[in-house]
Amino acid sequence: MFQKTTLNVKNKKVEGLYRTLFMLMTIILILPVAVILGTLVYKGGGVISIDFLFTDPTNGMTEGGIFPALLGTVWIVAVALLASVPLGVAAAIYLNEYAGDNWFTRMIQLAIINLAGVPSIVHALFGVGAFVIFFGFGTSILAASLTLAIMTLPVVIVSTRESLRAVPHAFREACWNMGATRWQTIRRVVLPNAISGVLTGIILEVSRTAGETAPIMFTGAAFFLPFLPQSVLDQTMALSLHLFVISTQVPGMPSEIQYGTALVLLIFVLGMNLLATVVRSRARARRQW
Repeated sequence: MFQKTTLNVKNKKVEGLYRTLFMLMTIILILPVAVILGTLVYKGGGVISIDFLFTDPTNGMTEGGIFPALLGTVWIVAVALLASVPLGVAAAIYLNEYAGDNWFTRMIQLAIINLAGVPSIVHALFGVGAFVIFFGFGTSILAASLTLAIMTLPVVIVSTRESLRAVPHAFREACWNMGATRWQTIRRVVLPNAISGVLTGIILEVSRTAGETAPIMFTGAAFFLPFLPQSVLDQTMALSLHLFVISTQVPGMPSEIQYGTALVLLIFVLGMNLLATVVRSRARARRQW
């Protein structure tokens, strides 16, 4: 009895040690994010206003706002999502619900893994060759967005496929026993219960798409434009490239504008992520298991 009590005390001490260790590791991970966010708010929060968000840059971009870059970022992210999400979800459905375990499927999976590891500058050069030159889109929102869509496809495919796998196979069998076709089962049962995984992929895609600079620099984004884009075939400014330009290429740039632009970009990404997270949480609450 004494040995059992001693063992329990020892186990509790070990458990407390690991709990403390994991808590410290979590704090270490969160601390840099908090420091970055605090620095941006402290140094750039004062410049953010309605005028800063909805006016054009003036005086060599050392004054004014960031509205063209903000609008261009929305354009690029929206078109990239429209291009990549349907294709990525369709590919995930095929791989998980239709494709068998053969050499062709394994080649597709290998291609997806390799595509995820390609550097962004290589995607930029591919976008120039494929969309700007070959398809004749020129340096435009469409070319930049399609380049980003290709770059982020693996994220959507992998997250959607893992979510489809999480749906119990018994759900499919129950539908098949009721006479439903495979597509009816996927559309009515599997996809609604896997929507949280799809939204996870979208969250990750938005985060990466909004922050990329190299792919859009070569394919559609401009340092400065005196006009707003009217269609997807126009060039545009973008927050990530605008931040790079005012931080490295513009002499005499006030530091508060640099930090303010970085803060707006971060808030844009966090806001999109928060919106998708709320939708995902509601979708999870409606799951049938």
